[in-house]
Amino acid sequence: MQNGTTEEMIMEKTIKVEGMHCKSCEMLISDVISEIIGVQKVSADSRKGTVTITATGQNAIDDARKLIVKEGYKVVG
Repeated sequence: MQNGTTEEMIMEKTIKVEGMHCKSCEMLISDVISEIIGVQKVSADSRKGTVTITATGQNAIDDARKLIVKEGYKVVG
């Protein structure tokens, strides 16, 4: 804590996702997740079945997981 404010740590998390089959899936997930407050970078890879998120704080990562499921994909890790 510095000057009465809290600084959130920047973290990178790779999430395993089932159901991404193409570039359109990658773009949909990236667009939706990039709107989350605290998300700085998103990279979806349908061939690997992963979404890598750089964000400030765990809340943004948790919100991303929820949105992936809401869009019809399955978070498996």
